[in-house]
Amino acid sequence: MAHWLIAGASRGIGLEAARQLSARGERVTASARSASGLSALKTAAPGAATLQFDVRDETAIRAAAAQVSDPIDVLIANAGAYGPQRQSSLDMDFEGALDLLSVNTFGPLRVVQAFLPLVKRSERPRIVMMSSRLGSMSLDGTSNVAYRVSKAGLNKIVQCLATDLEGEGVVVVAMHPGWVRTEMGGPNATLDVRDSVAGIIQVAESLTPADTRSYRDYRGEDIPW
Repeated sequence: MAHWLIAGASRGIGLEAARQLSARGERVTASARSASGLSALKTAAPGAATLQFDVRDETAIRAAAAQVSDPIDVLIANAGAYGPQRQSSLDMDFEGALDLLSVNTFGPLRVVQAFLPLVKRSERPRIVMMSSRLGSMSLDGTSNVAYRVSKAGLNKIVQCLATDLEGEGVVVVAMHPGWVRTEMGGPNATLDVRDSVAGIIQVAESLTPADTRSYRDYRGEDIPW
């Protein structure tokens, strides 16, 4: 039985991951930003241990990490946001875009840094940073600029983190969950959240040191950086 930490589990992909892992008997510690999010999490995954923090708040994250004592085998940094309505290269809500970077790009890194001592104590330490194919520099398109930038930045953090931790055996990957029917993905998305999460879990379980510094989708297929 592995110990999974899921940051951002109040809805969508994170909530479904907590539900699936708990249902099959894995040990789950999961976080939510708000009291209502914690309530949803406890309903979906009653066996999970819960933490409350906003990924913008380094102090709160470190306080939450101090409440966990056992090694973490898989850390899934899932918390994220879509960003402001105005986010084109010709019309940008800069304040909203900067907040999005704090959530999507540096939020996962805050989580990793706070919980890293516990990850390093695992016999098979793995870190999955929830990215998006929209962060790929090889992908054309001009919509959702702030979101794309936030995920491209996260991808670079994944590369750097994987390099810095490779000598300690910690596997770090960027994960594209697919276009998923969640509150963020919308009703027209092509993928059911249950299928996306099942794939993410399967890929996370199969990771080896040879996979570190990779950019994968929920099926395990490589994505160009």
